[in-house]
Amino acid sequence: MHRQQQGAGPVAVLVVTWNSAEVLPGFLESLPAGMAGLDWRLVVADNASSDDTVAVVRKYAPEATVVETGRNGGYAFGINAGLRAAASWEGGFGPVLICNPDVRMDEGCAATLIGALGEPLPDGGRVGVSVPLLHEEDGSLIHSLRRESSVTRALGEAVLGNRRAGRFPRWSELVTAPSAYTGRTGADWATGALLALSRECVAACGPWDESFFLYSEETEYCLRAGDLGLRTRLEPRARATHLGGDSRVSPRLWSLLVVNRVRLFRRRHGLPATVAFRSAVLLREASRAALGREPARAAVRALLGAPRSPHQDV
Repeated sequence: MHRQQQGAGPVAVLVVTWNSAEVLPGFLESLPAGMAGLDWRLVVADNASSDDTVAVVRKYAPEATVVETGRNGGYAFGINAGLRAAASWEGGFGPVLICNPDVRMDEGCAATLIGALGEPLPDGGRVGVSVPLLHEEDGSLIHSLRRESSVTRALGEAVLGNRRAGRFPRWSELVTAPSAYTGRTGADWATGALLALSRECVAACGPWDESFFLYSEETEYCLRAGDLGLRTRLEPRARATHLGGDSRVSPRLWSLLVVNRVRLFRRRHGLPATVAFRSAVLLREASRAALGREPARAAVRALLGAPRSPHQDV
Protein backbone atom coordinates (compact mmCIF):
# COMPACT_ATOMS: atom_id res chain seq x y z
CA MET A 1 0.00 0.00 0.00
CA HIS A 2 2.82 2.42 0.87
CA ARG A 3 6.51 2.21 0.00
CA GLN A 4 8.61 0.78 2.83
CA GLN A 5 11.25 3.04 4.35
CA GLN A 6 14.73 1.58 4.36
CA GLY A 7 15.94 0.34 7.73
CA ALA A 8 12.92 1.53 9.72
CA GLY A 9 9.45 0.52 10.81
CA PRO A 10 6.42 2.32 9.44
CA VAL A 11 5.82 5.95 10.23
CA ALA A 12 3.36 6.14 13.12
CA VAL A 13 0.78 8.79 12.23
CA LEU A 14 -0.64 9.71 15.62
CA VAL A 15 -3.84 11.71 16.05
CA VAL A 16 -5.42 12.62 19.38
CA THR A 17 -9.17 13.19 19.15
CA TRP A 18 -11.87 14.60 21.38
CA ASN A 19 -15.26 15.24 19.81
CA SER A 20 -13.56 15.51 16.42
CA ALA A 21 -16.20 13.84 14.25
CA GLU A 22 -16.80 16.98 12.19
CA VAL A 23 -13.19 17.48 11.06
CA LEU A 24 -11.99 13.87 10.91
CA PRO A 25 -13.40 12.84 7.49
CA GLY A 26 -11.44 15.56 5.73
CA PHE A 27 -8.27 14.66 7.62
CA LEU A 28 -8.58 10.94 6.90
CA GLU A 29 -9.37 11.49 3.23
CA SER A 30 -6.32 13.76 2.85
CA LEU A 31 -3.87 11.31 4.46
CA PRO A 32 -2.93 9.21 1.39
CA ALA A 33 -1.74 12.27 -0.54
CA GLY A 34 -0.02 13.81 2.48
CA MET A 35 1.78 10.54 3.28
CA ALA A 36 2.68 9.74 -0.34
CA GLY A 37 5.88 7.73 -0.72
CA LEU A 38 5.98 6.47 2.86
CA ASP A 39 5.13 3.27 4.65
CA TRP A 40 2.78 4.37 7.44
CA ARG A 41 0.16 3.28 9.91
CA LEU A 42 -2.46 5.38 11.62
CA VAL A 43 -3.03 5.50 15.39
CA VAL A 44 -6.02 7.40 16.74
CA ALA A 45 -6.09 7.99 20.50
CA ASP A 46 -9.58 9.08 21.44
CA ASN A 47 -10.02 10.90 24.76
CA ALA A 48 -13.58 9.78 25.55
CA SER A 49 -15.40 11.64 22.79
CA SER A 50 -19.14 11.98 23.29
CA ASP A 51 -19.84 12.31 19.56
CA ASP A 52 -19.29 9.86 16.68
CA THR A 53 -15.50 10.28 16.48
CA VAL A 54 -14.64 6.60 16.93
CA ALA A 55 -17.33 5.52 14.49
CA VAL A 56 -16.00 7.98 11.90
CA VAL A 57 -12.48 6.55 12.24
CA ARG A 58 -13.75 2.99 11.85
CA LYS A 59 -15.73 4.00 8.76
CA TYR A 60 -13.06 6.01 6.93
CA ALA A 61 -9.92 4.23 8.24
CA PRO A 62 -10.83 0.64 9.21
CA GLU A 63 -7.14 -0.36 9.29
CA ALA A 64 -6.27 2.24 11.92
CA THR A 65 -5.20 1.35 15.43
CA VAL A 66 -7.86 2.93 17.66
CA VAL A 67 -7.07 3.53 21.33
CA GLU A 68 -10.06 4.48 23.45
CA THR A 69 -8.34 6.02 26.48
CA GLY A 70 -11.50 6.07 28.62
CA ARG A 71 -11.14 9.65 29.80
CA ASN A 72 -10.14 13.08 28.60
CA GLY A 73 -6.71 13.18 30.19
CA GLY A 74 -5.36 15.87 27.89
CA TYR A 75 -3.32 16.07 24.71
CA ALA A 76 -0.04 14.67 26.07
CA PHE A 77 -2.01 11.87 27.74
CA GLY A 78 -3.47 10.94 24.37
CA ILE A 79 -0.09 11.10 22.63
CA ASN A 80 1.46 8.77 25.19
CA ALA A 81 -1.44 6.32 24.81
CA GLY A 82 -0.94 6.34 21.04
CA LEU A 83 2.82 5.81 21.34
CA ARG A 84 2.29 2.82 23.63
CA ALA A 85 -0.09 1.31 21.10
CA ALA A 86 2.40 1.80 18.25
CA ALA A 87 5.13 0.19 20.35
CA SER A 88 3.06 -3.01 20.42
CA TRP A 89 3.14 -3.37 16.60
CA GLU A 90 5.14 -6.30 15.33
CA GLY A 91 8.50 -4.81 14.35
CA GLY A 92 7.76 -1.56 16.17
CA PHE A 93 7.59 1.82 14.44
CA GLY A 94 9.92 4.34 12.87
CA PRO A 95 9.49 8.12 12.93
CA VAL A 96 6.33 9.62 14.39
CA LEU A 97 4.04 12.19 12.79
CA ILE A 98 1.82 13.92 15.35
CA CYS A 99 -1.18 15.59 13.72
CA ASN A 100 -4.17 17.58 14.83
CA PRO A 101 -7.34 16.22 13.20
CA ASP A 102 -7.98 19.66 11.71
CA VAL A 103 -4.76 19.60 9.66
CA ARG A 104 -4.76 18.95 5.92
CA MET A 105 -1.35 18.07 4.46
CA ASP A 106 -0.36 18.97 0.91
CA GLU A 107 0.80 16.08 -1.24
CA GLY A 108 4.17 14.72 -0.13
CA CYS A 109 4.27 16.88 2.99
CA ALA A 110 5.12 14.04 5.35
CA ALA A 111 7.91 12.61 3.17
CA THR A 112 9.66 15.98 3.22
CA LEU A 113 9.34 16.24 6.99
CA ILE A 114 10.50 12.68 7.61
CA GLY A 115 13.39 13.06 5.17
CA ALA A 116 14.78 15.97 7.17
CA LEU A 117 14.95 14.07 10.46
CA GLY A 118 18.41 13.19 11.71
CA GLU A 119 20.23 15.70 9.51
CA PRO A 120 23.40 17.01 11.21
CA LEU A 121 23.48 20.69 12.15
CA PRO A 122 26.45 23.09 12.41
CA ASP A 123 26.25 23.20 16.22
CA GLY A 124 26.76 19.45 16.45
CA GLY A 125 23.09 18.68 17.01
CA ARG A 126 20.66 16.92 14.69
CA VAL A 127 17.15 17.59 13.46
CA GLY A 128 14.89 15.77 15.91
CA VAL A 129 11.65 17.64 15.16
CA SER A 130 10.67 18.93 11.73
CA VAL A 131 7.65 21.10 11.03
CA PRO A 132 5.91 22.30 7.86
CA LEU A 133 4.90 25.69 6.60
CA LEU A 134 1.38 26.13 7.95
CA HIS A 135 -1.37 28.22 6.40
CA GLU A 136 -4.85 29.22 7.48
CA GLU A 137 -7.81 28.00 5.47
CA ASP A 138 -7.81 31.31 3.58
CA GLY A 139 -4.17 30.80 2.57
CA SER A 140 -2.57 33.24 5.00
CA LEU A 141 0.68 32.21 6.62
CA ILE A 142 0.64 31.02 10.22
CA HIS A 143 3.64 32.20 12.24
CA SER A 144 4.33 28.82 13.82
CA LEU A 145 7.96 29.24 14.92
CA ARG A 146 8.82 30.24 18.47
CA ARG A 147 11.79 31.24 20.59
CA GLU A 148 12.11 30.08 24.17
CA SER A 149 10.35 32.33 26.67
CA SER A 150 12.40 34.93 28.51
CA VAL A 151 11.68 37.93 30.70
CA THR A 152 12.73 40.40 27.98
CA ARG A 153 10.59 38.64 25.38
CA ALA A 154 7.55 38.68 27.62
CA LEU A 155 8.14 42.37 28.31
CA GLY A 156 8.60 43.13 24.61
CA GLU A 157 5.30 41.44 23.79
CA ALA A 158 3.59 43.38 26.58
CA VAL A 159 4.84 46.73 25.31
CA LEU A 160 5.02 46.25 21.54
CA GLY A 161 2.55 43.43 20.89
CA ASN A 162 3.43 39.99 19.57
CA ARG A 163 3.63 40.69 15.87
CA ARG A 164 5.59 43.92 16.08
CA ALA A 165 7.97 42.55 18.69
CA GLY A 166 8.33 39.30 16.74
CA ARG A 167 10.69 40.94 14.28
CA PHE A 168 13.29 41.27 17.04
CA PRO A 169 14.72 38.05 18.53
CA ARG A 170 15.41 39.69 21.88
CA TRP A 171 11.90 41.02 22.34
CA SER A 172 9.44 38.29 21.36
CA GLU A 173 8.83 34.57 21.56
CA LEU A 174 6.87 34.67 18.29
CA VAL A 175 8.98 34.62 15.10
CA THR A 176 7.41 36.90 12.49
CA ALA A 177 10.31 37.84 10.19
CA PRO A 178 9.24 36.85 6.63
CA SER A 179 12.71 35.47 5.89
CA ALA A 180 12.31 32.90 8.68
CA TYR A 181 9.53 31.19 6.70
CA THR A 182 11.33 30.97 3.36
CA GLY A 183 14.24 28.75 4.41
CA ARG A 184 15.04 25.78 6.63
CA THR A 185 14.90 27.79 9.83
CA GLY A 186 15.77 26.44 13.26
CA ALA A 187 13.54 27.33 16.19
CA ASP A 188 13.42 26.59 19.89
CA TRP A 189 9.96 25.13 19.38
CA ALA A 190 7.00 25.28 17.03
CA THR A 191 3.24 25.05 17.37
CA GLY A 192 2.16 21.43 17.61
CA ALA A 193 -0.48 21.13 14.87
CA LEU A 194 1.87 18.94 12.82
CA LEU A 195 5.22 17.65 14.11
CA ALA A 196 7.51 14.96 12.73
CA LEU A 197 9.69 13.30 15.37
CA SER A 198 12.71 11.13 14.69
CA ARG A 199 12.76 7.70 16.29
CA GLU A 200 15.89 8.86 18.13
CA CYS A 201 13.98 11.83 19.53
CA VAL A 202 11.08 9.67 20.71
CA ALA A 203 13.46 7.26 22.44
CA ALA A 204 15.63 9.97 24.01
CA CYS A 205 12.81 12.19 25.29
CA GLY A 206 10.50 9.49 26.58
CA PRO A 207 6.83 10.23 27.38
CA TRP A 208 5.21 13.61 26.87
CA ASP A 209 4.54 15.58 30.04
CA GLU A 210 0.95 14.84 31.03
CA SER A 211 0.91 17.54 33.72
CA PHE A 212 0.12 19.96 30.86
CA PHE A 213 -3.49 19.11 30.03
CA LEU A 214 -3.49 21.38 26.99
CA TYR A 215 -0.99 23.98 25.74
CA SER A 216 2.74 24.09 26.47
CA GLU A 217 3.07 20.32 26.09
CA GLU A 218 4.67 20.72 22.65
CA THR A 219 6.79 23.59 24.00
CA GLU A 220 8.10 21.46 26.84
CA TYR A 221 8.77 18.54 24.50
CA CYS A 222 10.66 20.55 21.88
CA LEU A 223 12.73 22.32 24.53
CA ARG A 224 13.53 19.00 26.18
CA ALA A 225 14.57 17.57 22.82
CA GLY A 226 16.70 20.65 22.17
CA ASP A 227 18.45 20.17 25.51
CA LEU A 228 19.49 16.75 24.17
CA GLY A 229 20.81 18.18 20.90
CA LEU A 230 17.71 17.24 18.89
CA ARG A 231 16.61 20.51 17.31
CA THR A 232 13.38 21.78 15.82
CA ARG A 233 13.52 23.00 12.21
CA LEU A 234 11.06 24.32 9.65
CA GLU A 235 10.93 22.56 6.29
CA PRO A 236 9.25 25.14 4.02
CA ARG A 237 8.80 22.68 1.13
CA ALA A 238 6.42 20.74 3.38
CA ARG A 239 3.09 22.53 3.50
CA ALA A 240 -0.18 22.02 5.32
CA THR A 241 -3.37 23.85 6.16
CA HIS A 242 -4.53 24.20 9.76
CA LEU A 243 -8.23 24.85 10.10
CA GLY A 244 -7.53 26.44 13.46
CA GLY A 245 -8.59 26.32 17.08
CA ASP A 246 -10.54 28.51 19.47
CA SER A 247 -7.87 29.43 22.04
CA ARG A 248 -7.88 33.03 20.82
CA VAL A 249 -11.58 33.51 21.43
CA SER A 250 -12.30 31.21 24.37
CA PRO A 251 -11.54 32.86 27.73
CA ARG A 252 -11.13 29.48 29.41
CA LEU A 253 -8.66 28.14 26.86
CA TRP A 254 -6.74 31.39 26.60
CA SER A 255 -6.28 31.59 30.36
CA LEU A 256 -5.06 27.97 30.36
CA LEU A 257 -2.55 28.79 27.62
CA VAL A 258 -1.22 31.82 29.53
CA VAL A 259 -0.95 30.06 32.89
CA ASN A 260 0.81 27.07 31.35
CA ARG A 261 3.43 29.37 29.84
CA VAL A 262 4.27 30.58 33.33
CA ARG A 263 4.24 27.04 34.74
CA LEU A 264 6.71 25.87 32.12
CA PHE A 265 8.95 28.89 32.62
CA ARG A 266 9.08 28.14 36.36
CA ARG A 267 10.32 24.63 35.66
CA ARG A 268 13.27 25.90 33.64
CA HIS A 269 14.24 28.98 35.65
CA GLY A 270 14.67 30.16 39.20
CA LEU A 271 12.03 31.87 41.31
CA PRO A 272 13.27 35.49 40.82
CA ALA A 273 13.21 35.12 37.02
CA THR A 274 9.78 33.50 37.22
CA VAL A 275 8.37 36.38 39.28
CA ALA A 276 9.68 38.84 36.66
CA PHE A 277 8.32 36.73 33.79
CA ARG A 278 4.92 36.35 35.41
CA SER A 279 4.76 40.09 36.00
CA ALA A 280 5.53 40.82 32.35
CA VAL A 281 2.87 38.33 31.19
CA LEU A 282 0.40 39.86 33.64
CA LEU A 283 1.18 43.34 32.26
CA ARG A 284 0.43 42.16 28.74
CA GLU A 285 -2.86 40.55 29.67
CA ALA A 286 -3.93 43.44 31.91
CA SER A 287 -3.33 45.97 29.14
CA ARG A 288 -5.55 43.97 26.81
CA ALA A 289 -8.15 43.40 29.51
CA ALA A 290 -8.37 47.18 29.87
CA LEU A 291 -9.45 47.27 26.22
CA GLY A 292 -12.36 44.99 27.06
CA ARG A 293 -10.97 41.70 25.78
CA GLU A 294 -12.63 38.94 27.78
CA PRO A 295 -9.95 36.25 27.14
CA ALA A 296 -7.36 38.62 28.60
CA ARG A 297 -9.60 39.32 31.60
CA ALA A 298 -9.86 35.58 32.22
CA ALA A 299 -6.08 35.26 31.96
CA VAL A 300 -5.57 38.05 34.51
CA ARG A 301 -7.92 36.33 36.93
CA ALA A 302 -6.10 33.04 36.43
CA LEU A 303 -2.67 34.60 36.93
CA LEU A 304 -3.74 36.45 40.07
CA GLY A 305 -5.25 33.28 41.46
CA ALA A 306 -2.22 31.12 40.69
CA PRO A 307 -0.06 29.88 43.57
CA ARG A 308 3.20 31.78 44.15
CA SER A 309 5.04 29.41 46.47
CA PRO A 310 8.55 28.47 45.24
CA HIS A 311 7.38 24.86 45.56
CA GLN A 312 4.59 25.40 43.02
CA ASP A 313 4.89 25.41 39.21
CA VAL A 314 3.47 28.95 38.82
